[in-house]
Amino acid sequence: MNTVFALLSTALLLTSTSTVFAASSTDLTVKGLITPSACTPGLSSNVIDYGKVSAKDLKPDAYTRLGDSLLQMTLTCDAPTLMALQGVDNRGDAYDSYNAYGLGLVSGKKLGGYTLAFSNAMNNGAAISVLESGDNGRTWKENYLGDTLPLSFLASFGDQSTGNWAPTPVQNVTSDLNVQAIISPTAGMDLSNEVPILGSATLQVRYL
Repeated sequence: MNTVFALLSTALLLTSTSTVFAASSTDLTVKGLITPSACTPGLSSNVIDYGKVSAKDLKPDAYTRLGDSLLQMTLTCDAPTLMALQGVDNRGDAYDSYNAYGLGLVSGKKLGGYTLAFSNAMNNGAAISVLESGDNGRTWKENYLGDTLPLSFLASFGDQSTGNWAPTPVQNVTSDLNVQAIISPTAGMDLSNEVPILGSATLQVRYL
């Protein structure tokens, strides 16, 4: 009803104001900023291997937690730099696509997923808070006690020195990275043959 009214209103406006002309061009602005600094992330290990897990040890009607794996992330920048990290799920089909990275499908069902959480961050040897942003860096809050970082969120490191939580320039960061893997309820999955547990994620640096 509202759409029809808007269209009719536009038509009446065009017919009754013949002396008003629409612009015959529009502008496009392309902008950005080239930063002289670069940051390189690293992990103490790029592979987490759970080995062989017996199908009989997996719950048919509940989630099975495979356990937590603790890695150390390093971030080395050429100079103090405002930056953030964002995870990219290279596999997909997680049981919880908001919080977890996927492990693929089995018999058309989501095998499970794994979550990432940062904690105990240090910058140049001094403690610094882990921050998170759910609106692409417009606002920030502290990530308490290594809470799971949703896929669409940015992670950064900073403080409240400006009155609000905000990232600060960092140069040499270390942080624990907790990885928690979970297998979905296996009812309906064909586990008569070996099924790979295989996830893939990328940690990207975003310059702020």
